[in-house]
Amino acid sequence: MPAFEAFESEERYWATALHEVVHWTGAETRLAREFGPKGSEAYAFEELVAEMGAAFLCARLGVPTIDRHAGAYLQHWMQAGRQDKRAFAKAASLAQKAVDYVLELAGR
Repeated sequence: MPAFEAFESEERYWATALHEVVHWTGAETRLAREFGPKGSEAYAFEELVAEMGAAFLCARLGVPTIDRHAGAYLQHWMQAGRQDKRAFAKAASLAQKAVDYVLELAGR
């Protein structure tokens, strides 16, 4: 993560940090999600999971959401959706598991 001062706003910092935290939960020793190289189907799907999870965490923690942040991942989401019509439902389920994992670790 870049330094806090590198972000346009506190909200953008937290949206980005929470997105990265959701990626962190996907490690094999945590929730074991599939990662892939940039541009791959697995990469696009993981970006969808991370962005959904970040949105869920922002809502839970009272961080205002930023529409432009989600827009940066729209291309990946569209790719995932073309490959699997259930991608959004699957991603939402995995994102919720990531959120639950993070909140359990935080004692919430």
